[in-house]
Amino acid sequence: MARFTFKLPDIGEGISEAEIVAWHVAIGDRVEEDSPIADMMTDKATVEMESPVTGVVVELAGEVGDQVSIGAALVVIETDAVEGAGEVVVAPLTSAQAETAEQYEAENPGVEEVADLRQSTTPAEAGAQLGGAGNEAQSDITTTSPLGPRPSPGGIEGQGDASKTHALASPAVRARARDLGIDLASVKTDADRVRHADLDAYLRYGSGEGYHAPHASRAREDQPIKVIGMRRRIAENMAASKRAIPHFTYVDEIDVTALEAMRADLNANRGGRPKLTMLPLMIVAICKVIPDFPMMNARYDDEAGVVTRHGSIHLGMAAQTDAGLTVPVIRDAQDRNVWQLATEITRLAEAARAGKLAPNEMGGGTITVTSLGPLGGIATTPVINRPEVAIIGPNKIVERPVFRSDGKGGDEVVRAKLMNLSISCDHRVVDGWDAASFVQGLKKYLETPVLLFAD
Repeated sequence: MARFTFKLPDIGEGISEAEIVAWHVAIGDRVEEDSPIADMMTDKATVEMESPVTGVVVELAGEVGDQVSIGAALVVIETDAVEGAGEVVVAPLTSAQAETAEQYEAENPGVEEVADLRQSTTPAEAGAQLGGAGNEAQSDITTTSPLGPRPSPGGIEGQGDASKTHALASPAVRARARDLGIDLASVKTDADRVRHADLDAYLRYGSGEGYHAPHASRAREDQPIKVIGMRRRIAENMAASKRAIPHFTYVDEIDVTALEAMRADLNANRGGRPKLTMLPLMIVAICKVIPDFPMMNARYDDEAGVVTRHGSIHLGMAAQTDAGLTVPVIRDAQDRNVWQLATEITRLAEAARAGKLAPNEMGGGTITVTSLGPLGGIATTPVINRPEVAIIGPNKIVERPVFRSDGKGGDEVVRAKLMNLSISCDHRVVDGWDAASFVQGLKKYLETPVLLFAD
């Protein structure tokens, strides 16, 4: 039979190899032309590889996490395989079994086990699980959970008490009882159906047979997880940064009461423009202060021994995604107003979460901002995004009483919104005095926010 060898193409300038982060096929699978076969990750992006031919997969280059060189064989496909090879035929239930399953689903809303029976490979297996086409299968079905067997709706496991009253409950209550291993028929209620409050009382006080201890903290099996793809890139970059850069972190407190009031006013009158968060205002302040502290907006090539102070501010914005931490870059942030920054932040964040960032949107940053948003924390010690030399971390805003002058020579206690601002710097390039002075410059703009809009 003729075989087609699909070699990994050049998927990025200067890329010599790529990592397998996901297989969409396995040996023996039939693939169609243009159907996905693998996701390959480089330093810049993740690219989906598509099959150029139709056939059956006979060889794969390796496992998830392996590196494949550009031009090396990725997949070998037999192009003249028998039509239909590799297909799995799912046998449907007989009409009697289907009727039984539908009856059980109707009388037990929220129960998912019967739907699984529709995926049985043969009618015989489905019939065995449902108790046979000609039987009263409902009284024989016993569902299971991690806590062990659960009683069937018709009676308690092993007792066959068909006369026991079937407890009424909503799907949400049934699902919760099922997860806790509670027989709804044993739960007492003053209403016409079992409610969440009845389950709470059952858990708190126990049934007539004694105290019922929930098993919410039961042990789970160990789960080895291979570090691949984005997670491996993050691990390598963070380890290299901490290994190569002597970090130091400076933290100062900033009163953002006036800034938050101004932000609320801007949002109330924004019209069709995007809603402002703290981040675009913070970026405007950074762009105004950096000209006085050019060593903060720099990249250090430690191998060449060269520090490049950049004239343009390409600001990295740390964004959390399902795949891990990603740092899209806002190009020429100094040329954008607060509304343009808000629009670009939203666009890049959505692209990052969808995994659709372009390669030129993920590199070349000159300084980075990282924020945990509402989680915030009292203070952070962020890790520098190498080869940059500084990273800024705004923390959570909290309300506290502070002393302020009353204008008459005395003090008064007022409510204020306060935020700690952290900055980590590369001590080979930035001195502690410079970092502290830079933050004081940010503090001036953030505590007197009208200056953000002054030329």
